[in-house]
Amino acid sequence: MSFETTMTSDVVGLTKVAPVSRRGFMSATAAVAAGYTLAAGPVRAEIITTDTGGLQAGDTRIKVGSEEMPAYFARPAGNTKAPVIIVAMEIFGLHEYIKDVTRRLAKLGAFAVAPDYYFRKGLDLTKVTDIKDLLPVVNAKPDAELLSDLDATVAWAGSQGGDTTKLGIIGFCRGGRNVWEYAAHSGTLKAGVAFYGAPVDTANPVWPKSPLQLAPEMKAPVLGLYGGADTGIPVAQVEQFKATLEQDKKVAEFKIYPQAPHGFHADYRGSYRKDAAEDAWKQAQAWFKKYGVLS
Repeated sequence: MSFETTMTSDVVGLTKVAPVSRRGFMSATAAVAAGYTLAAGPVRAEIITTDTGGLQAGDTRIKVGSEEMPAYFARPAGNTKAPVIIVAMEIFGLHEYIKDVTRRLAKLGAFAVAPDYYFRKGLDLTKVTDIKDLLPVVNAKPDAELLSDLDATVAWAGSQGGDTTKLGIIGFCRGGRNVWEYAAHSGTLKAGVAFYGAPVDTANPVWPKSPLQLAPEMKAPVLGLYGGADTGIPVAQVEQFKATLEQDKKVAEFKIYPQAPHGFHADYRGSYRKDAAEDAWKQAQAWFKKYGVLS
């Protein structure tokens, strides 16, 4: 099996969540109409929906070299100096859950931007229905290109009046891993929040160093939020990462929700755990406030 089609630890966690009954889920047609991906499985009927009241929000394009990367943004209306928070998406593309999270952050006062950093393959990941068809695209994304895309996102937000001196990043699943990578890369990042981002990578030539290997290079404080019942990211691995960061005298905190599976914050999926998700969101807000991203 080539690295492009390898089931990475975050994908293993996605696919091995306890089975759920179809009751309480949307039909496939309704889910697609609502803007959700089907690759992650059936979509819950009780999803969190955040309106755009008091916000300026919508699709945009961000210049990356000679190309234009699609993105979704949301910010408080009329607030030109809002702090900037990048939203690093899962492997499913820029679908409604990620857009909703972006609006939730804007309601907290942030200029939130979710870049679609898988855009170059010309495949709309939100329309893919089988996770195996996503793997060749997402696993082939080079870290160097990813970091450049995130830097371009920050530059764009700054050009639109966002306050990049108050820069944060939040990410989920593969995006959680990308938070750790960006915290080791960016000298301007104030704080990051990683939801179940894999600390250890599957061998992949385009990912030179895993978050664990980058521990000595971490430049910003990161909060790691993990599920104790995650079948892809063992708690022992998270504890090893925590110990390594402590040894390297890096600022990081971890919270593990014992009964929560991978994807516990994703309110559109069967993996959603309300109590863990709500507490983790409060922890994320407190972290961003502590390190001067949110006021």
